[in-house]
Amino acid sequence: MATLSELRHAEPGTILVGEGAPGYALFVLQAGTASVTRADAELQTLGPGDFFGEIALLAEGVRTATVTATSPVTLVVMHGSDFRVFERDWPDASELMKATMRARLEGLRGESG
Repeated sequence: MATLSELRHAEPGTILVGEGAPGYALFVLQAGTASVTRADAELQTLGPGDFFGEIALLAEGVRTATVTATSPVTLVVMHGSDFRVFERDWPDASELMKATMRARLEGLRGESG
């Protein structure tokens, strides 16, 4: 997986992804913490091992939330084309990610209904 991704670092307060923006990458938080917000309401705090960006990447849509670093963070970033290789070569891990995406989408639908 390391050959399909890159490491990035960000400081506290950095917006890692913005709600409504197009999504072309998946992020895994390797170190640090981040806050997930939608319409300025905090939804969740992320920590090491958590991932985000999969909904826009897999559903080929826009970001459904804003994720902001709340401490110095190290991120593993995988772009869409590399994710397709990941899906092919590691189908079990890919399916876990897709199951999380489906659960998050159901949560979004429940909030709007």
